[in-house]
Amino acid sequence: MKAFARLYTALDASTATLDKIAALTAYFAAAPARDAAVAVYFLAGGRPRRAVPSRVLREAARAEAGLPEWLFDESYDAVGDLAETIAHILPPPERDDDLGLADWLDQRIAPLKGLAPDELAARLREYWRGLDWGGRFLLVKLIGGGFRVGVSRALVVRALAAHAGLDPKRVAERIVGYTDGARLPSAEDYLALIAPLAAGEGGGSVADAGDGGDGVAGASAGTGAGAGSAAPEAGTSAVGPSTGTPPARPRADGQPYPFFLAQPHTGDITALGDAADWLVEWKWDGIRAQAVRRAGRLWLWSRGEELVTDRFPELAPPLLALPDGTVLDGEIVVWRDGRPAPFAALQTRIGRKTLGRKLLAENPAAFIAYDLLEADGIDWRARPQRERRARLEAVVGAVLAADATTGAPASSDQADGLRPSMPSGQEGPLRLSPLVESRPAAGWPALAALREQSRERGVEGFMLKHRDSPYGIGRARIAGGGWWKWKIDPLTIDAVLIYAQAGHGRRASLHTDYTFALWADAPDGGRVLVPFAKAYSGLTDAEIREVDAIVRRITVEKFGPVRSVTPTLVMELGFEGVAPSARHKSGVAVRFPRILRWRRDKPVEEADSLAGLRRLAGLDDGG
Repeated sequence: MKAFARLYTALDASTATLDKIAALTAYFAAAPARDAAVAVYFLAGGRPRRAVPSRVLREAARAEAGLPEWLFDESYDAVGDLAETIAHILPPPERDDDLGLADWLDQRIAPLKGLAPDELAARLREYWRGLDWGGRFLLVKLIGGGFRVGVSRALVVRALAAHAGLDPKRVAERIVGYTDGARLPSAEDYLALIAPLAAGEGGGSVADAGDGGDGVAGASAGTGAGAGSAAPEAGTSAVGPSTGTPPARPRADGQPYPFFLAQPHTGDITALGDAADWLVEWKWDGIRAQAVRRAGRLWLWSRGEELVTDRFPELAPPLLALPDGTVLDGEIVVWRDGRPAPFAALQTRIGRKTLGRKLLAENPAAFIAYDLLEADGIDWRARPQRERRARLEAVVGAVLAADATTGAPASSDQADGLRPSMPSGQEGPLRLSPLVESRPAAGWPALAALREQSRERGVEGFMLKHRDSPYGIGRARIAGGGWWKWKIDPLTIDAVLIYAQAGHGRRASLHTDYTFALWADAPDGGRVLVPFAKAYSGLTDAEIREVDAIVRRITVEKFGPVRSVTPTLVMELGFEGVAPSARHKSGVAVRFPRILRWRRDKPVEEADSLAGLRRLAGLDDGG
């Protein structure tokens, strides 16, 4: 526990990538495998479940420190972070507790579940007496639901690879599914992440799978079991050259491949060369997912490595009709009235524990397949995009043709190729993402004009995939091609800052989380500001400090770490879309709001209105 607390503090203290990697590799070199297994889970994105309510944490800390409630509240307001406040106010430790991280979770944190508040408080006070400042801070983060750490999953992968002497791409494949939440990983799972390459495995590349196609040699090198075990061991790289070594056959389990992520394109699109070199598809606004069909079963994995198979039961029949040993990459969307529905419709499916018939009927899901990663148990990721696309059309087309209710699918080149709706024969839950442009003569100008219509068509723009591109790992840049997302410009609106909240970690003492409002008509004929969005990003560090100073001067009222302020600051916000929402006072929900710039030139009275937002989004004017 002490070692992980020191690591947590070191990661939070520096913004330098090399410092973070050095701290991580030093920890992995010294930590027992059981502790490292759990540490990787938390560092790579796994979330500890809240074990103790914040009210109990506050009261237990106040009692241990002997502070009156008003003084604790003032301390909390000044610090802005509950864990840091508690770590500061507690008296010095009475002993040195050297229990490891995994034992802390098993023997001390897990038994807290279900205890009465008085018993919880007693145990917390006893635990704190054996921990130093860093240990107390970490403990509150782990049990209070506020655990965040300043490292990305990719950085953890790099550190593990450096520690184990492996290619980071190999570790990236093995770590898929490690944080799915079904259980905490074991020492064996961690050792599988960093295990040396098996005999015959080290020289292989998934590029080898492109040579034969109908036969492979070797077996899986994965040794772990369950959700935290190694990912399919079908080769080491999606971009490396072939070495002639036969590829390993993927494991007969439900593990997906690491997702290949597109680079955003914001410059001159003609810099990509001839448009004829690119396959162009619509960029769907849904949940990125892999459909894994192996061993007679189906697994649906989200990009966040969460199993969502049971969330979308209507997708199971057509996906189970795929040949065994097939993995498809695609997008889960809600499809109704002949077009993709807003993402808000998909959220109604995600957030429900039970899926009633009415919900399934009103928000039917579809899986739009746009890449093939595995066929007949063979890893296809190193093959060119054009070959994967052809095989994808054949595989999905065969399933659709076999379904008597849909008939044979039309070619992706049919009609004008420009509609986000599906070709005839693709109205069921399994669909093939159509190619937007199959006529090279049209070129970039025609595509640019069409892209401007994306919002009306319910899509986010275009995906550009080079015909020769392999399927990489993560946001890898691939020489001469790769994938690009060519999105439409965001919707923008000028809004008024009305609430500010302290941030976390390095920014716990600064107000970095903002609530914004727009003008709306009041019953008395005047105007009122109605909150409609929260935004956390977009300002520079210098601007954040300046806004923080202003917020403290114009505070009207405090609600813990939140301050209500006099409407003074106007910011231009950008967002991807707007949907009606009965849960919000404003009646709307915006997607991916962020600050684009500080409108120092605009007075509050000239900020935009809620009615204007609705018109901008194509909704009614709000009455």
